[in-house]
Amino acid sequence: MEFKHYSVLLHETIKNLNPKNDGLYVDATFGGGGHARYLLSKLKSGTVVGFDQDEYAISAAKLNFADNLAKNSEPRLELVHDNFCHLKDELVKLGFSDGIDGIYYDLGVSSPQFDQPERGFSYRFNARLDMRMDQSQELDAYTIVNTWSQKEIADILYQYGDEKFSRQIARKIVESRKDHPIVTTFDLVEIIKDAIPAFARRSGGHPAKKTFQAIRVAVNNEMDVLKESLQEAIDLLKPGGRICVITFQSHEDKIVKKMFKKYSEVEIPRGMPMAPADEKPTLRLVSRKPIMAGSDELRENNRSHSAKLRVAEKL
Repeated sequence: MEFKHYSVLLHETIKNLNPKNDGLYVDATFGGGGHARYLLSKLKSGTVVGFDQDEYAISAAKLNFADNLAKNSEPRLELVHDNFCHLKDELVKLGFSDGIDGIYYDLGVSSPQFDQPERGFSYRFNARLDMRMDQSQELDAYTIVNTWSQKEIADILYQYGDEKFSRQIARKIVESRKDHPIVTTFDLVEIIKDAIPAFARRSGGHPAKKTFQAIRVAVNNEMDVLKESLQEAIDLLKPGGRICVITFQSHEDKIVKKMFKKYSEVEIPRGMPMAPADEKPTLRLVSRKPIMAGSDELRENNRSHSAKLRVAEKL
């Protein structure tokens, strides 16, 4: 079973994770396992716990990483079929309650999810509107497009997609579904095209790109679960442990930047010249600015252009 996915900022991520030979590490977004495979090659007796809510990714990993999943294998891989917002609970179930030495996130959607038409993620293929990373959940893109209010749809398009024609698109969606349900990705693409002025359709990329991104984020509640998971990850890190996060959207990057800033600074109470002596920051920023892909990677993988890697260390 193949689950091919280009591992963005692969060497930069694992290098900045600063792995120890016998450490315990979490891959919060396992996907095709590219980062995990490289990390496992750097360990001697450590363990990597890979999280993914996509059942297809977990099934592929069980075949592709059979040697590392075998009993008494060194280094060892443990797979968890769950959302990364459940880090603590799942690690406790596995017997890892003493903290972790590092964790990393690759928040991009895996290439196979985009490239499998039946998943309904892409505006390039005609399929039923879906976009669920976890196929067991009830909320999907069809439900949002056909049942959410005009205001709710406009809000997510603007908030999660930076879509400046969010109101026009939302209005057109609601008008169209009065006649018949909006069932497929191509149905939605045509509605979006009709809603966007001709000059705007000619000026950039695919006119449906931002809308599809926004709906996917809403379907999977990506922003809220990211905040929850980052909080748990910081709590779980041992002193000296590192957290690495690769983002592809401005909203994701803002969440990570804000969280790292919050825990790497100490708030000085009003009226005091400095912070109390017993108040210490929780994190140290390993790099002030995000790490970006180099020229070689950019030539090899176009999706790396928007990738930003932020790294912090637990104090």
